[in-house]
Parts: sequence; structure tokens; C-alpha cells
Amino acid sequence: MGPDPGTVTNVAPWILTVAASTLDRSFPAHVVFNRTRAEGQSLSATWLRGKGFYTMVNAADAAAPGHSPADAQVCSMGSLDSEKVTGKIVVCMRGGSPRVEKGEALSRAGGVGMILVNDEASGHEVIADAHLIPAVHISHADGVALLAYINSTKDPKGFITKAKTTLGTTPAPVMAAFSSQGPNIVNPEILKPDVTAPGVSVIAAWSGAAGPSSMPYDHRSVAFNTQTGTSMACPHVSGIVGLVKTLHPDWSPSAIKSAIMTTALDPGLVYDMAAKDYLNFLCSLGYNASSMAIFNEGPYRCPDDPLDPLDFNYPSITVLDLAASQPPAAARRWVRNVGPAPATYTAAVVREPDGVEVTVTPATLTFATTGEVRDFWVRFAVKDAAKAADYAFGAIVWSDGTHNVRSPLVVKTTLE
Repeated sequence: MGPDPGTVTNVAPWILTVAASTLDRSFPAHVVFNRTRAEGQSLSATWLRGKGFYTMVNAADAAAPGHSPADAQVCSMGSLDSEKVTGKIVVCMRGGSPRVEKGEALSRAGGVGMILVNDEASGHEVIADAHLIPAVHISHADGVALLAYINSTKDPKGFITKAKTTLGTTPAPVMAAFSSQGPNIVNPEILKPDVTAPGVSVIAAWSGAAGPSSMPYDHRSVAFNTQTGTSMACPHVSGIVGLVKTLHPDWSPSAIKSAIMTTALDPGLVYDMAAKDYLNFLCSLGYNASSMAIFNEGPYRCPDDPLDPLDFNYPSITVLDLAASQPPAAARRWVRNVGPAPATYTAAVVREPDGVEVTVTPATLTFATTGEVRDFWVRFAVKDAAKAADYAFGAIVWSDGTHNVRSPLVVKTTLE
């Protein structure tokens, strides 16, 4: 669904919504051209032999008869003219067809290697695929430089190096371009996604019944493969949920979710909720009696004093339409001590949203026993509405010196 804003789905507050990001392992291969060495990603099992350079061609300039340059540019199957690509490295644009299929298309036309270039929307996110031919996936910026060289040179030459494995890649994690983004257009008061997890080039067990590309023409057999998608990120978090549940079998789903969103296995404090809290949240959104009965599997009477959505006890806090002419917005939260007691936690605004002043009251919470609950309020006052008109982000942290419980803050102001 990504990378457009507002594409995130599965946004109900009782669901743990997982985004996908990179990790600090990469599979680099390089494009060498015009005294330049551009790094990309690849898991090609084959590579160009020798040290000689190959002629490169822009796929858009190699359209087969009856095919448009647009089809050829993305290396659609059958779109390339074999007379123009045979023995050459072909530059294909991302999109329009599966990444590995592009290499198969140019291989059938006689090409010997592929450079896959990101479109502008995909930016710097490159993916290591098990290509069937020597290939490398490079960023949009490197692709622009490469195509500028090809378009300005009579006989452009280049080379694709053999793919390797490196650890400790920085920066990491980086959000994947394909990962769906907020804001949450169903319930804007709830920040989504909740967390991110590794979802790019994740190594996983693989059935030998299908090739690593899953394409019908891929007859290779491997025991492990790399996969990319939120379908890789979500199992990471599902496994963490299982580990936390094993360690704390008496914790509620919301407590487990809070631990994952705010810190780790030993959170110290959790933002806990029961089923009635979710039902009251639905009441605050105007759900009628028949809808509430479906969620509750029976009649449910909404409270006479409806819940302010800002006070819904979510581990993150989102404030919308904050105006300088109005009183500061105040979000009420309560936390349960699941760590040792006695304990004292102190609040710190580790990052204020741009243009907004954040105050936590009280700034200290004291717990005499494990399981004890304490309330606090987070107030938001506009200092410069223009700086937060298109969302601004921050965070607060409760700490007892050992545990650090971090809650994201999101603010969107109204210009008056």
C-alpha cells in the first residue's frame, strides 16, 4: 500500500499494527561506470565473468516492434528488442512487473545483466533479490546519474560486481518505501502503525518445491531465501508477543502491546486496558447500539459521560487540531507498575514536537506495590502553530533509573 500517506490499514486500537523496515545486514553489489562505483543490493547467484566492461543500454531505448518505450522501460516480458540488447547490460526501471521477472525478460531477449533503478517514489530503498542473471538494484539518485551517463555517451560501458554479505550496515533501521504510512484515516486519534520490525531481505526457510523467486521458470532449489514485506515484519512481532506472554502469562493483550510499543520485555510500567475501555472508545466515536452489540456479543450501554478520545489509554498520544487561541489540550493516561516496588518514576519530555510546549503533570509517580496504578496528564500548548501544521513529533519517557518507558507524541495544529 505504501509509500503514500494515509495508506495504513488494520488500524483498530486493539490490533498491533506493524510496519516494515531494514536491518543492519545487506547484500551489496556495485555498478561500475564512468569512474563511478554505485552500491546496490543483489542476491544473484551468477555474476559477470572477467574484468572487461559491457555496453549498457537504457531499456526505454530498446523497445521491440509493437511495444512502447514505457513498456520497455520497465522491462515487461517481450517488450525488448533482442537486436538492441543482446550481449549488453540493460537498465530497467522499477515497477510494472516483478523485479526478478524483468531480468528473465531481458535474458530471453539476449541481455547479459540488469541494473534495476528505483523510481523517485521508491527513493533509496533497494532490495536484494535472487535474480536469475547478474543484476543489481540501485537507488533513484544513483539511477539518475547512471542514465545521465548513458544518455550522454556514444558507447556507455559498465560492469556489475559479484554480490557479497556485510553486517553492521548504517543507517539502520530505515523505513521501507513499500510500508504503508499514517495518518490513520479511520481513527486519526490513534497513531498507526504501532511499531516497525525487520521486513526487508529477511532470511527465512524455503521450500525446495519452488525456486527462490517463486516464478514458474525458476527451477533452482534452495533451503533458505530472502523475503521482503510487512509479511516478514509481522512474524517478528508475533514472536515477541509469544515470548512476552510466556514470561508474563497473566498480562492482558493491551499490557503486552504496551510493553512492545514503549520499551521491551521488562517495561516497568504498562498502559493497560480491558474490553470495556475499547467499547467506551467506540462509544466516543458514535457507534450505535446495534454496532456495539456486535462488538460486545450482546447489549452494551455506553457511559452517560462519554470518553474523550484524547483520554483513551493508548501508549502513544495524538493531538489533532490544536489551536493557539484555545486552552492547552490535556491527555489523561494511567499506568500500572509491573516492576518491583516500591518504585519512583520521573517523567522527561525527551523531544518536544516542533512549535508545541509539552508538560507532564505530575512529573513524578510513586508506587508502593506491584500492580498499583497512577494517573498523569500530558498538556500541549501551541508556541508556533506553523511548525506543527503538517504534524510534529515528540516523545516522553518515564524512568526509574532502570526502566525507560517511552511514549510517542504526535501533534497537528490548526492555523487561524
